[in-house]
Amino acid sequence: MKDLIKKGFALSLGLVLLSREQVEKFVTQMVNKGEVPASEAKELVNELIEKGEEQQRLLEDKIREQLKKLLIEFNIASKEDLQQLEQRLQKLEQRD
Repeated sequence: MKDLIKKGFALSLGLVLLSREQVEKFVTQMVNKGEVPASEAKELVNELIEKGEEQQRLLEDKIREQLKKLLIEFNIASKEDLQQLEQRLQKLEQRD
């Protein structure tokens, strides 16, 4: 499951990079066709990239939320749960 999560995030990061290249290419084509002034091209690319990154963040937040729900549903201990158990165990060991 951990590998699946890592692959999913790697894929999403790859898509962000690919999207940036595609946006730059698209805006360049628009400039070449005269649909966008060259002076506005950089600003347009940045604006489109920012919107894409925001959408990416929203998607990642939703994925995290769903993963948390799945962990609870499948009754899988979280890192925090394990840390709490370690602390309790250390306290018990110190009593002996």
